[in-house]
Amino acid sequence: KISLNLKDNINKLDSALNTTFNPFPYDDVAIISYDLFSSNQTPDITSLSSNILEKTLKITAPEYKKLDLNSLSNEDALSFFAEYADFTMRLFEELRPQLLAEQKLYVYDNIDRPLLNTLLNMERNGIMVDTIKLKEMDTIFDTKMNALSSEIFSIVGEEFNLSSPKQIGEILFNKLGLKSKKHKSGSFNTSAEVLEKLAETHIVPQKLLEWRQYQKLKSTYTTALLNLIDKNNRIHTTFNQTSVNTGRLSSNNPNLQNIPIRTEIGREIRKCFIAKPNHKLIAADYSQVELRLLATIADVKFLQLAFKDNVDIHRKTASQVFNIPYDEVDSTHRRRAKAINFGIVYGMSAYGLSKEIDVDPPVAQSYIDAYFANMPEVKKYMEDTINFARQNGYVLTPLNRKISIFGIQDTNKSIASFGERAAINAPIQGGASDIIKLAMNKIANRLKEVGLKTKMLLQVHDELVFEAPLEEVEVASNLIKQEMENITEIELKVPLIAEVGVGDNWGDAH
Repeated sequence: KISLNLKDNINKLDSALNTTFNPFPYDDVAIISYDLFSSNQTPDITSLSSNILEKTLKITAPEYKKLDLNSLSNEDALSFFAEYADFTMRLFEELRPQLLAEQKLYVYDNIDRPLLNTLLNMERNGIMVDTIKLKEMDTIFDTKMNALSSEIFSIVGEEFNLSSPKQIGEILFNKLGLKSKKHKSGSFNTSAEVLEKLAETHIVPQKLLEWRQYQKLKSTYTTALLNLIDKNNRIHTTFNQTSVNTGRLSSNNPNLQNIPIRTEIGREIRKCFIAKPNHKLIAADYSQVELRLLATIADVKFLQLAFKDNVDIHRKTASQVFNIPYDEVDSTHRRRAKAINFGIVYGMSAYGLSKEIDVDPPVAQSYIDAYFANMPEVKKYMEDTINFARQNGYVLTPLNRKISIFGIQDTNKSIASFGERAAINAPIQGGASDIIKLAMNKIANRLKEVGLKTKMLLQVHDELVFEAPLEEVEVASNLIKQEMENITEIELKVPLIAEVGVGDNWGDAH
């Protein structure tokens, strides 16, 4: 079977026929295109036909996505489907042979192609939601927003639309006389960054930021999630494997990958995702997988030794960067070292790091210099990767996944700098993505082989969430951990570690 965006087509088929369609052996032209060219936009029939075949469909996107086939005559409907099928087949015949020529066959056949079926089953499984707790949180957010609104209106002496940047600008900068920043268009800038600065000297911007936080939590999570629950109190997100150019999956309708984990509110929202009766949720999370990949890709001896000795990597880094004994590293040192470890991987500048750890830029630069002095291999990796990306327009993961780097050759310095940071991080983020995709496929196969009823529900970057019958929790937890830690396709120079937790809800399991 050959299709284009097969998973979406199967979901539409299931909905239309009220059935569960299981694909035969298949190829997906969108995934082939994604693995060949890398993109930050999901390939569709119109763009691929235009770019690859230099042909145009009679009915073009987005028209065909909105098309009411019932409004077409039988002849026109058949013509539409025939052309769609014909173009899909032509694209397949053009693109499939290129996978071998471009050395992308392994990524397609062993990772992304089988992942489609794994994701399809996860979407069908969905995850149960505690609707009572979610409604309670929604009401709490409403109450807090109303209280903040009253406070703000009382302080400024009038009511206005808190969702309107224009009205907020009028109140803050004209009525209250705060120092203003304007966009090039002449409108007031009321971004979070501007409000945070203003909040240092006035209470109204501070209250506005709080109000916005609760509004976002409602619109993104509580109210949004309540509208998406099915008759079994389960939510079914959609995973997209062709929309993030690093190889990462994205999640939408709803997006379950950006629930904040480090905030108390984020943890409370996670507790709304629960196991069904007589089951537990299992959450399995890779420990510092990106730093472990950096240790391998850049051949960093310091990191390799630290991971093999199983010491606290951030504490060890703090000891070296701040030149203090390991046993004397306190929580502030460790927090700053953690920011440095992950900041370096994301190509963070001294200015960016200074804001992150609240020190002056020259101090942040001294920390970065000390880091590179202790791990010179990282600096060489960064320089080599940037040069490769400049010459080729892309970088590669350890498994040869191609990741396009946009803007690195731009004459605009800020755009080029952004491209350089993306180039540094892409092989590591993309490599981590390949690792967890391999783990997902292996676990799905092993659960089936062993005959367990445990189901994979969610993937959130380096974390997987499962629902297991009570009697399977122990054996399933061991199986999941074993498969995640034994990814032999990438020759890592440090061990992979997966931390597994169990609970009645996602918050407790993580």
